[in-house]
Amino acid sequence: MNKLLVEAIGTFFLVLTVGLTAGKTDFAPLAIGASLMIMVYAGGHISGAHYNPAVTLGLLIRKKIGVGEAAGYISSQIVAGTVAALIAQFLIGPSFGAPSPGAESSVGQAVLNEVLFTFALVWVVLNSATAKANEGNSFYGLAIGFTVVVAAFAGGGISGGAYNPAVGLGPNLVKSNFAPIWIYLVGPCVGAVLAALSFQVASPTDSQ
Repeated sequence: MNKLLVEAIGTFFLVLTVGLTAGKTDFAPLAIGASLMIMVYAGGHISGAHYNPAVTLGLLIRKKIGVGEAAGYISSQIVAGTVAALIAQFLIGPSFGAPSPGAESSVGQAVLNEVLFTFALVWVVLNSATAKANEGNSFYGLAIGFTVVVAAFAGGGISGGAYNPAVGLGPNLVKSNFAPIWIYLVGPCVGAVLAALSFQVASPTDSQ
């Protein structure tokens, strides 16, 4: 239960930061990446600080978490993300941020962007936080947080820059904006699977 609480708290503040900053300031990616970074450092020693169903999926494939525990993590992340979106709506109204593909983007471009940068995020998590060579390091939070900063700046205008089903699902559910939700489920999950499989090939001794 303590792990699920940590996952809920971390995901809540990540999605709340997205809701309060996305579309409100050009520096939103920095705020979102910093929010993730500090929550990773706050909860990493308890739950592993996934805060993202795609990350949990990657670690499930990596065999760092069991199926039952992964289901609990994902449930807590999605519920927390939805609650955060409701509070963001209460705080600043219906204009709160929710990921949505850019007007010039095709569906294919949006999905591919979510796949690529979620791949990068999960790849960084696996290598910085789970690889044997990096055990006990103190940089993993920075690496993970700044991956999100890079992804949001580089691809946010294409797909909305969720890279996280909890970010894509909760705010869009609250806004009753159902059309893009599948993009934020399929894209990140495909990226996570590809990252986990790539990690197994690149670091076979870590996968044993």
